[in-house]
Amino acid sequence: MFQSPESGAQPPTVSLDLSPRSEKVRIAVYGSLLGCDRIIKTLHILHFAEPNDWTDPLPTGRSNEWVRMVTKHLLIE
Repeated sequence: MFQSPESGAQPPTVSLDLSPRSEKVRIAVYGSLLGCDRIIKTLHILHFAEPNDWTDPLPTGRSNEWVRMVTKHLLIE
């Protein structure tokens, strides 16, 4: 329902703040211990993340499946 300006209601505002901000993004790798290790080493060669930045392997509850995660900090512009 449209409200007239006399009703005191303000239209919603949209933020146009274009200043850069930091954001965290978490990446997860699922697979066998060997598979996760191989991907982490490959990503290290590509300068994506240091191997020690990843979490220790955590079991997922599925047979021979583990998860390892890394958090990257991005500058969103």
